[in-house]
Amino acid sequence: VQLQASGGGLVQAGGSLRLSCVASGFSLDSYSIGWFRQAPGKEREGISCLSSSDLEEYYPDSVKGRFTISRDNTVDTFYLQMNDLKPEDTGVYYCAAKQQRSAWALCSYIGSLSWGQGTQVTVSS
Repeated sequence: VQLQASGGGLVQAGGSLRLSCVASGFSLDSYSIGWFRQAPGKEREGISCLSSSDLEEYYPDSVKGRFTISRDNTVDTFYLQMNDLKPEDTGVYYCAAKQQRSAWALCSYIGSLSWGQGTQVTVSS
């Protein structure tokens, strides 16, 4: 399972960014997918997850209503649309995928996940 995140950058508060995660060497259609964030000095946390069936989503309250996860299995890529960004959204964003995981479980139990290179998001006030 190899995933590559991209799309980060510097944005002002209230702005938007869309992150992409490309899978290589495998097909995403049987995987639950997720985005994870590590803010400076904090532990990595799951912030947006989607089940393999696309029927279940999970967002913590900190991003609910502002972030949306989606996927395009035809190109083995998934996305994180981030709107109304806040300075507290600053951090390194990582993507991950796992089979046989609910969206909630993928976002909540991250110890067994494999990580690729993340992408930095910086939100200025």
